Amino acid sequence: KDEANTELMWLIEQAEEHGKTLLWDDDEVSVGLGCGSRTWPVTDIPDSVDWDEIHDVPVGVVTGTNGKTTTVRLASHILRAAGHNVGLSSTDWISVNDEVLDRGDWSGPGGARAVLRQRSVDAAILETARGGLLRRGLGVQHADAALITNISEDHLGDFGSQDLDELLAIKWIVSRAVVESGRLVLNADDALLRDRARSYAGELVWFSLDANNETVAAHTAAGGLAFVLDGDELVKLQGNARKQICLSHEIPITFGGAARHNVANALAAAALTWCMGSSLQDIQDGLKTMAQDENPGRSNLFDLGGRRVLVDFAHNPAAMAALFDIARAVPAKRRVLCFGQAGDRTDELIRELARDAWAIGLDRVIVSELAAYHRGREHGDVFRLIQDELLKAGAEESQIGHFETETESFESAIDWAQPGDLVIMLALGGAAPIEARLKALGAE
Repeated sequence: KDEANTELMWLIEQAEEHGKTLLWDDDEVSVGLGCGSRTWPVTDIPDSVDWDEIHDVPVGVVTGTNGKTTTVRLASHILRAAGHNVGLSSTDWISVNDEVLDRGDWSGPGGARAVLRQRSVDAAILETARGGLLRRGLGVQHADAALITNISEDHLGDFGSQDLDELLAIKWIVSRAVVESGRLVLNADDALLRDRARSYAGELVWFSLDANNETVAAHTAAGGLAFVLDGDELVKLQGNARKQICLSHEIPITFGGAARHNVANALAAAALTWCMGSSLQDIQDGLKTMAQDENPGRSNLFDLGGRRVLVDFAHNPAAMAALFDIARAVPAKRRVLCFGQAGDRTDELIRELARDAWAIGLDRVIVSELAAYHRGREHGDVFRLIQDELLKAGAEESQIGHFETETESFESAIDWAQPGDLVIMLALGGAAPIEARLKALGAE
């Protein structure tokens, strides 16, 4: 073991001397990234390395409360439109282009290393979640660009993040990876990010759903770069230059522009990939060709014999508000919502979600018990809070259902729905079983 450690120390020193990236864990050590990498077991490090063959590939890192997974998928799609072989790590899988290497939550350093050691990869997009940042840090020392999508209530009270300021501090860790020539991409519509950006010494790129955003206006007037929504246009702004990318309704995952959160995700992905060397044409091609079914578990709309089914993973207030915007925009005779909530949410937050849900014009609500998510509460506690708030908001008791599992709630909703109705399914436990059931039923 001592000998192995000596060899590892030698390799670390050599990599530093040659200015090359080195990644190591308990089992493997690698130098370079992607197609410029070489990987060995930590117990079998070679005596010499051809350092001229070792190089990095463009890397983009993405974090934030909502929109991370959709944004990394969009960014990957854009880079592929530009001709790259793209390695992707996310909360759902790690992949190279269309090939999924492994499913599961790979948004920590282990997922980043797995992708960056794939020798077929010539560009990488890494989703970086709060848990991995807190427990194990960043999976890569250097990134050409980092993106923070937004900061809002989620996981507050968990290890390391008692309030939004602490959550921001955790997410801000990604800024440390940005190389001197790189850029940090931020959401100009997020007050916390605007405030924190004042102390950032590196180069910033902003994105915004508001073409008149004051931060964007000041930034671009000084020659800075921004990506904004102006009417229906996604636009790149810099100084006095204005370049149209595409129209929001041309992006399939925006539901004709109604899904404004996905318009924001598209702007974020455009900014990130521009910073990684993509052209406006690449960005346009990528945004316009990513279909809804290429973003599983994120606002997917199915047709089941004339019944529309909207499936999403939304689980915090901001994400659910975004989904409710889509639900309002989908024409329907009647609407039924299936959802549950984790027990670690506050009473007021659970009540607020129930109020917001009823406000979109529901005809029925089916609450899933989700025993695996009780997190300290008694069986039925969350349901009683939701039921009480729905009744206060004007629901009749007969309009409220309650089942143990999401699958049972979903089956009940499908049985209730008629052609022309909309079933809104919030799959906190994961959308895959629901989508598999829909396919088995012949949904399109």
